[in-house]
Amino acid sequence: MDPCIDHFVLYLRGEKNASEHTVSNYLMDIRQFVELTWGDEAKPPYRWSEADRFTARKFIVFFQKLEMAPTTTGRKLSALRSFYKFLVREEYVPDNPFVGLPLPKKGHYLPTVLSVNEVTQLLEAPHQMAAAKKPTSIFQEYAPVRDTAILEVLYSTGMRIGELIGMAERQIDILSGIVSVLGKGKKERLCPLGRPAEIALQNALSMRSEVWNSLGQKGDPRNVIFLNKNGGAITARSVERMMKKGVAYCGLNPGISPHALRHSFATHLLDCGADLRSVQELLGHASLSTTQIYTHVSIEKLKRVYEEAHPRA
Repeated sequence: MDPCIDHFVLYLRGEKNASEHTVSNYLMDIRQFVELTWGDEAKPPYRWSEADRFTARKFIVFFQKLEMAPTTTGRKLSALRSFYKFLVREEYVPDNPFVGLPLPKKGHYLPTVLSVNEVTQLLEAPHQMAAAKKPTSIFQEYAPVRDTAILEVLYSTGMRIGELIGMAERQIDILSGIVSVLGKGKKERLCPLGRPAEIALQNALSMRSEVWNSLGQKGDPRNVIFLNKNGGAITARSVERMMKKGVAYCGLNPGISPHALRHSFATHLLDCGADLRSVQELLGHASLSTTQIYTHVSIEKLKRVYEEAHPRA
């Protein structure tokens, strides 16, 4: 790799304590900048000091012409700005060409939120779908138990899907009903487990060893919370596919993803009187402004109720 990129990756992991997901995103954005600036065949080391303000603006305009979401374009701008800030600090380049470039304006965005009734339908879907089939293996018995636990934990804690699949057993305290969640920037936060989530998680964990042995796995099954059909840890993609089946079964909006349970978690808490700071802490948001989007969702709901119920709305 390019020595500047190597040094930047060490900085991200060492000083910034960035997750591998974050490092991967930075590398992807930097690679795209290299390809657009010097071509697909360019080889390291790259001529970073040659990039000027025109080069930087051309990079951003390219993605705007592709009509990418402003948040995506903004992330790429922030990534390159941070990269060049590091290069300036380490005296690899004299100037940062991305300084002063405005972030793309974000459109009016409200997250997809399920109603309490829709969440209940979704949480009950794995067992209802499994009831129509007779299991022929211990794994087929385990799958709906595991899927119910996954959905219950996502909705009960509001954690991200990446936080769920990366969870270790030492982070779970069933007796206290608490999960220690390792979030972005490897920051730790505590999330309460609701009683239904506790029961669902206990059921899944109680079947884990038997499933592990039936799949011929060796070692300690406690290293994996939710097993896939091969005995490894379930992936984010598998969770998404599982949820898509449940969404289709319930006749819900097909665009609903696992992240919608996080949105629903936050919105339902605010609807029932939780304060914004507490919701921010539970979600692991660094900034309160990020959490405030859910107040707008609640206001939209109030406006709909008002328009439907008030005689002079």
